[in-house]
Amino acid sequence: MNMIDPDSGKETSATHAAYLALRKMILSGALPAGQKIKIETLRNLLDTGASPVREALSLLTSDMLVERIDQRGFRAAPANPGNFAEILKLRCALEDMALRQSIEQATPEWEERLVLAHHHMNRATNTDRFEETHKAFHMTLLSNAASPMMERYCSQLYDLNIRYRNLAASQANYQRRDISAEHAEIFEAAVKRDADAASTALLSHYRLTGDYLAKQLTRL
Repeated sequence: MNMIDPDSGKETSATHAAYLALRKMILSGALPAGQKIKIETLRNLLDTGASPVREALSLLTSDMLVERIDQRGFRAAPANPGNFAEILKLRCALEDMALRQSIEQATPEWEERLVLAHHHMNRATNTDRFEETHKAFHMTLLSNAASPMMERYCSQLYDLNIRYRNLAASQANYQRRDISAEHAEIFEAAVKRDADAASTALLSHYRLTGDYLAKQLTRL
């Protein structure tokens, strides 16, 4: 009979909790871009062991949110205009492809999920809930592409982009736009199954944000 180590589940749970907490800190800017990460500091902050923190940081290197700087050291991934430009370029290319495939293979079930995702996003009343439903909406747009690998890359690029958006949002002159109207334009074109209009609206949405964030990066 195989015996299950009761501590194994606890360790996995601790690692997952540390991963989620650190991921949120990096995406929100609470852990500044490029800052060296001290295991002991995070261990005390998260009230957990050093091992879960190290394992969580290793997972975050795969997400490209953390960089390993020596044999045992880590830092939050740096932020710079070149990196942001690459993220934006890849997002536009991959999401254009995924959205067109999603619409080409559109089904009533996908449309229902998209209507629900759009509704939840519009009803979000606080920042954390909006961030959750915002990503869900964008990923639902792509979810009918039947390309799990492409969807995974799009999800990762979304997260990398959000970090830059949060960095810019901390600036006093952060640009305010009618994001709701931009999302509505993307949504309406998608449910009409107009791939060209949906793609044009989506890429315009990203590039408007991209042009603004690129300017803000020179001031950070």
